Amino acid sequence: MQKMSPRCLFVYPHFTSQSFWNYRATCEVVGAKYPAAPLGLITVAAMLPPGWEVRLADLNAEELDGRDVEWADLVFLGGMIAQQPDHLRLIDYFRSLGKTVVVGGPDATSSPHLYDKADHLILGEAEITMPRFLADYAKGTALHRYDAGELKAEMTESPTPRFDLLKFENYLHVGIQWNRGCPFMCEFCDIIELFGRIPRGKSVEQVLEELQALYDLGYRGHIDIVDDNFIGNKKAVKLLLPHLILWLKEHRWPFEFSTEASMNLADDEELMGMMQEAGFNWLFVGIENPDEDTLKATQKRQNTHRSIADSIHKIMRHGMIVNAGYIMGFDGEKENAAQAILDNIEATAIPVNMIGLLFALPNTQLTRRLQKEGRLDANFEVPPDKTACQCVAGLNFATLRPRFSILKDFRRVVEEAFRPSKYFGRTLRLALMQDCSLKKLRIPLRNHLRDIRSLFRLTLKMGFKRNTRVHYWKVLLVCLLRNPRALRNAVSLMALYLHFETFREFVLGRLDDEISILEKEGDPRRLKAVNPFLVPAAPNPTS
Repeated sequence: MQKMSPRCLFVYPHFTSQSFWNYRATCEVVGAKYPAAPLGLITVAAMLPPGWEVRLADLNAEELDGRDVEWADLVFLGGMIAQQPDHLRLIDYFRSLGKTVVVGGPDATSSPHLYDKADHLILGEAEITMPRFLADYAKGTALHRYDAGELKAEMTESPTPRFDLLKFENYLHVGIQWNRGCPFMCEFCDIIELFGRIPRGKSVEQVLEELQALYDLGYRGHIDIVDDNFIGNKKAVKLLLPHLILWLKEHRWPFEFSTEASMNLADDEELMGMMQEAGFNWLFVGIENPDEDTLKATQKRQNTHRSIADSIHKIMRHGMIVNAGYIMGFDGEKENAAQAILDNIEATAIPVNMIGLLFALPNTQLTRRLQKEGRLDANFEVPPDKTACQCVAGLNFATLRPRFSILKDFRRVVEEAFRPSKYFGRTLRLALMQDCSLKKLRIPLRNHLRDIRSLFRLTLKMGFKRNTRVHYWKVLLVCLLRNPRALRNAVSLMALYLHFETFREFVLGRLDDEISILEKEGDPRRLKAVNPFLVPAAPNPTS
């Protein structure tokens, strides 16, 4: 009798609810469930042999269906550190039901000891380890652990993701990946540990095939190129972009793009012009700290010897919305760090700024140094019964500045940076700065109707609310009169404030309670053992 092909359920664990990046309130206005689709899982799903049945459950966008659980023979899980608590509970849950659990992804690769309860660990880049697992599974000899070691995948071997598994209406955007790796040496970063310092990219043909697959499935709009540094290999980018522009032109401009890039993009006028023509609309840049001595100490030299504000403005003028990341708690951080960051935020006119507490991630240069210096917390990983957004779960080591001072500065930056007057003021300045004349995105009527409904909902939520109404109408009217082509970007940024207002309240509430206790006790050392942002993890999943 011929053996039946296994039925595979791919499950994407919950991200922590209080995440800087989950944009829940904004998703509600747009009618989506979550910002981004699970690209990693649908890429792994594409590696399965023909004939294997596959279903996908993204728990950030939908409930786990008991019928899917009962149907499945194999359950595949994968995720990042911010999904760790739910990821670990899902392993226990599915194993209690007698399912074979296969686990991979960046967090399992960085901390495999936490995931040892899974039946099979697929560590490292799946293009290397999945074929080994599948071959052994077919023979009935699958091992508990497959590790890529120091091997890095050839991106030309990576398949087109199973975009057909996605419900596009659930997401603000979908993603594709072009390259892995980054040439820089930032001490706190785990990307170079996971993917190396030599950028490795897919071929032009692969990228266009993935765009064609999305196009043929009817997707239109925002695509996030999830590379950790899109311009890590500038020569390769300049070879890719003309083909991308030609494809977009031939297909009547169905997509616009976002990505991450290092600040040295501002040094290359030709590259910025090509990205502008190709429809790059959003860009994340890691600023980390405006102080050059601090940047050098953490090996982020690509941000030094430049005016950060001037560099950001060059990028903005090419029609791109820049989002930024800042980190507090570096060893070289000065006592005026809060004011310096706030000044830099205003100087750059960046509305969306992720302000985080330095987190010693597993297997980074920073973690190894802190361990050697005896400064790493014994339990530096988030406890499995707790959860926290990674940007506030940090300081898991003995800081050189008093921890109390860092947290008070952190509170000040979050409180001031996300005041409505400050946020909407930067939104307007950015919108007036942008050259959006080259934007050619053409979306179908259904997308336009969705945008109109979203604007109506946004106006109801912000246009008549006491703390936002004046700022909201000012941005709309001034942008409409002075730079109407940038109005869509301005509205998108104002919609994001629905989420950031909630995030701000969460941070201030947690810190204010803790600071109040400390001031009464007069013992700021207490914060060495307390992280006020750790909250109880969600209960076990049920079907």
